[in-house]
Amino acid sequence: MTAQNQEQSIIVVGGGIGGLAAAQALTQQGIAVLLLEQADHIGEIGAGIQLGPNAYAALDALGAGPAARSRSVFTDHLIMMDAVDAHEVARIEVGQAFRERFGNPYGVIHRADIHLSILEAVQNNPLIQFKTSVCIKSLEQDADGVTLVDQNGNVYHADAVIGCDGVRSVVRDALHGELPRVTGHVVYRAVVDEKDMPEDLRVNAPMLWAGPRCHLVHYPLRGGKQYNLVVTFHSNQQEEWGVTEGSKEEVLSYFEGIHPRPRQMLDRPTSWRRWATADREPVDKWSEGRVTILGDAAHPMTQYLAQGACSALEDAVVLGQAIKHCNFDLAQAFHLYETIRIPRTARILWSAREMGRLYHAKGVERQVRNQLWDGRTQEQFYDSLQWLYGWSLNNCMKH
Repeated sequence: MTAQNQEQSIIVVGGGIGGLAAAQALTQQGIAVLLLEQADHIGEIGAGIQLGPNAYAALDALGAGPAARSRSVFTDHLIMMDAVDAHEVARIEVGQAFRERFGNPYGVIHRADIHLSILEAVQNNPLIQFKTSVCIKSLEQDADGVTLVDQNGNVYHADAVIGCDGVRSVVRDALHGELPRVTGHVVYRAVVDEKDMPEDLRVNAPMLWAGPRCHLVHYPLRGGKQYNLVVTFHSNQQEEWGVTEGSKEEVLSYFEGIHPRPRQMLDRPTSWRRWATADREPVDKWSEGRVTILGDAAHPMTQYLAQGACSALEDAVVLGQAIKHCNFDLAQAFHLYETIRIPRTARILWSAREMGRLYHAKGVERQVRNQLWDGRTQEQFYDSLQWLYGWSLNNCMKH
C-alpha cells in the first residue's frame, strides 16, 4: 500500500449489492470508503437471483466467493419450456462440462444471502464507514474533490464519488438528465416453501415457461427448502417504475391459455411483490471528472438474461483494477473503467431485451423460437455463451 492511496477517500452512494461490491473493491486498493445508504439499515429486499460463472469469478476477486458459494444452490440444467403445450424447447447442461468450460458453476441464491456474503467481507474492514438514513440532495465537484449534501444539510467530502444508487440514481441525474425507460413489463416475485411446491416441478434448475406475452420461472433456494417464483407479463395499462404489493387475481388474468402444469404454480404463493420494470438506453459516458456510476445506476437492465447483479459485480472488480492500473489517478481510472464496461453492459442490456422478446413470442414467432435450438449440441450452447460467461479477473481489462 502506498502513501498515495492511503490518503485517498471515496464516497459510495448506495448499500446494495453493487455498492458493497464497489466498497470492497476500493478497500482492496487501500482506499478509505464512506458508504452512504438511504434506508435505515444495510440490507437487501427481494427473492432469488441467478448467478452465472462470471458472477462467481467476480465474487472470488472480491473475496466473497466462498461465502456466496456456501449459500448457493448449484443447478444441473437451464431449461426452457413452452408454456402453451408444455414441451421442452431447450436444455443447457450446467454440470461438470459447463464448469470446466467456464471455470465456475451456475447457481441460484437469495438476494439477501449474496448481499450478506459481500457485507461479511467488508463490514469489519477498518477502511470502511457506513452511514444510513442518508438521502443525497446535491453533488458538486471542484479541484479539491467532490462534495455531497444530504436531506438534513449534512456535508460530505471525498476525493471521488461512485453512484451505486439504483435505477433512480441521484448521482446519475447529476451527470445525465434523462429518465429511465419504463418497459411496460411487470414482474411478480414470490418465495414458496418446498412443501407447497408441486412435486413434478421440484427441479434443480431454473425452469422457464415461455408463453405469449408472459413467462414464469422457478428454481430452488436455500438448499431446496424454498423455491423462487418469478412471473412476468406485458401490462395492459400504463406503468410507472416501482415496487408495490401484488394481487393473485392480476397474475391469473394474464396467464389464461397456458398449460395446467405451469399454471398450477400461480396458486401457490401467499403473497406477491409487484415490480414495474425499467431499463435505460446505453450512453457513451458514465463519468465526469471524479464522479462515476456503477450497477443499476449505470445500466439498469431487464431480467431476461439474469445479469443485473452479475454485471454490477463485474463493474466493481473492473473499477478496482482500473484504479490500480492508472496508479490511483481517479479521473483517469474512471475513464478507463467506463471505456471497458460500457460496450459490454450495453451488449448485455440489448441481449436481455431480445431474449425477452423470444420468451414472450406468440403466433408464428413462437413457432420460430421453438425451432431455434433444435439439434444444438451442448458445446454449441457453450460457444454461444462464451462472451457472457467467459468473463474473469484475468480478462476483465480487455477492451
